[in-house]
Amino acid sequence: MLRAQYQQQQQQQQQQQQQQQQQQLQREREQFLQEQQEQQQQRQREQYQQQLQREQFQLQQQQALQQQALQLQQQQQYQQQQQQQQFPGGRNFKEASDEEEDPIPIQEAKQRGLDAYSVPTNGKGTLGRSTSGSSYANDMTAKIRVCVRKRPLNSKEIHRGEKDMATVAGRQLAVDEPKVRVDMTKFIERHKFIFDEVFDTDATNEDVYRKTAFPLVQYLFEGGKATCFAYGQTGSGKTFTMLDDKQGLYVLAARDIFVLLRNPGNSHLSVYIGFYEIYQGQLHDLLNNRKKLHAREDNKGSVVISGLKEYEIVNVEGLMQVFEYGNNARSTGSTNANADSSRSHAIMQIVLKDRSTKSVEGKLSFIDLAGSERGADRGETDVKTRMEGAEINKSLLALKECIRALDQDKKHTPFRQSKLTQVLKDSFVGNSRTCMVATISPNNSNSEHTLNTLRYADR
Repeated sequence: MLRAQYQQQQQQQQQQQQQQQQQQLQREREQFLQEQQEQQQQRQREQYQQQLQREQFQLQQQQALQQQALQLQQQQQYQQQQQQQQFPGGRNFKEASDEEEDPIPIQEAKQRGLDAYSVPTNGKGTLGRSTSGSSYANDMTAKIRVCVRKRPLNSKEIHRGEKDMATVAGRQLAVDEPKVRVDMTKFIERHKFIFDEVFDTDATNEDVYRKTAFPLVQYLFEGGKATCFAYGQTGSGKTFTMLDDKQGLYVLAARDIFVLLRNPGNSHLSVYIGFYEIYQGQLHDLLNNRKKLHAREDNKGSVVISGLKEYEIVNVEGLMQVFEYGNNARSTGSTNANADSSRSHAIMQIVLKDRSTKSVEGKLSFIDLAGSERGADRGETDVKTRMEGAEINKSLLALKECIRALDQDKKHTPFRQSKLTQVLKDSFVGNSRTCMVATISPNNSNSEHTLNTLRYADR
């Protein structure tokens, strides 16, 4: 009897000890989790403080640059006022440099009555644009629309004291080109262009989107094939306009696409994305470890990218994640013209497909063309960079020839001159619409590049 009581007491003591140990372990576990949570909160606070400091530093830099630009603008306005007082007759003069005593006169470029192909125009420019601009009507549903965006002067250009040589007035753009006569006297030749839309330095990506890509989004849901591509000199803002990760045209277009998908009439559609590049005449899938692709034509004459991997997306955030993954695989390089130059043409395809049949109901392509450049601008570079530049210029020349053939209604369009034009065939024939956004640099040292871009766009 005593032994049974003793054993029972022992068992009770063991149970109490086990309970105490479990409670102790539970308290230690809770304390550990609490410490981990506090450490995580502390890290989050530190990260937030660091992010806040970075944003404040960036804001201070932006304010400083804006202040410098404002001071420079005020200085230029003051000098112009002084010149107007000095020459009350209204003669048009450019500001004199520090080494010159007399201002440089401005001379209007002569209108020869020829288009970009040296053909008499009878007062009409290419693509039906009137050189006067008075009778030209801006058609948002035109098959091919050409728009120009002017970027602001950057901090380096402001520090060097460069001037803004491009002036925007409605749909008209005037560019001043420094020249030297035979007698070594300097003068400024002013060239004027008229386009479907011209965006000044204060235009945001949202403003550009409303006049360029938004009509294409609406056309996409009508079953059409639409293309929006950016062309311009290296460093003129093409990638920022087209493929910026927050306010790029593709992000804004995706936002409206998912809004339109909420309509009951579009409930049978789903969105797919494909992202590839054209590098040295070869196609590479940026969403599938740069797998080599092939551009082929089906029995209907439509271009098909064989092997392209497409992902279904359900919201804008998913699109941005897929784009960020593919953009990290894109070919870039450093040249004297741009420290982070795109060395390939990037094509992002947003495709509408029927959920049941998987048939294509519409396609919208955003194309970031590699920057046009000259050999002298690249500087002393290796063989690879020179070959990249040669292939880029070759493909851009082929694109110009295709646009010229379409503009002149020729029977044959040389789409097979390069991979770029072969891929873009659907963008110019059949049920298609295209919008070209030409980006320009306004500083005087790039005036020649700017004029080349505008002449290319005017064709």
